[in-house]
Amino acid sequence: MLAKRIIPCLDVKDGKTVKGINFLGLKEVGDPVEMGIRYSEEGADELVYLDVSATLEGRGIFRNMVSSVAKNINIPFTVGGGISSLKDASELLLAGADKISINSAAVRSPDLIYQIAKRYGSQFIVVAIDAKVMNEKWRVVTHSGTIETGLELFSWAKQVEELGAGEILFTSMDHDGTKQGYACNTLKQLTNSISIPVIASGGAGRMEHFVELFANNCADGALASSVFHYGKININELKKLLKLNRIEVRL
Repeated sequence: MLAKRIIPCLDVKDGKTVKGINFLGLKEVGDPVEMGIRYSEEGADELVYLDVSATLEGRGIFRNMVSSVAKNINIPFTVGGGISSLKDASELLLAGADKISINSAAVRSPDLIYQIAKRYGSQFIVVAIDAKVMNEKWRVVTHSGTIETGLELFSWAKQVEELGAGEILFTSMDHDGTKQGYACNTLKQLTNSISIPVIASGGAGRMEHFVELFANNCADGALASSVFHYGKININELKKLLKLNRIEVRL
């Protein structure tokens, strides 16, 4: 059995790590490189960096940060935010990213998934899917949940897999920032419907939420931000608890 992964997520704006609820009310919480080093030392398996401004000027700042992260940490990291072309993906990979993540660009141009997978391999591309419940069905949304796409979660995930994505990062917009736990039932259904790994995002508040997620085989990895950023959960202590619950993790 593959070890479950613990993945801190760092939203980056103008070179600083920020955090809000449902991507709103952003506040600075630290330096992304220094935080990445700390998480690596605490036992994080991977990191995700998301450029939440992704302006033309901000892209340069973000690319420099990616290079600095690559030089200072020894665990894999994914970068995303504003990637809309093969050129964007290429630049970030050349800067040192292990994987890139696309979201709204994948919805807008699904062929981009195929292009990136064909050029660099499926292992390089993560498709982030944000969704919320509408009329009792999970619907895919973009732009921090403000735009409905008309896509249904499970059919879109299957299409993404067929186009060559190596992994899906699923965020429940209904759970994000609430600290009430992951959308485990939906995640389990999603995991069972496709053959590529699923990373859970949105709702982590206590260590028990990670135990619930993994004990029920709802996801291959767990992503969280504020519980790590504000020191509520230490990754090494979290992994010890997971191990006690017979969940395979790397210590």
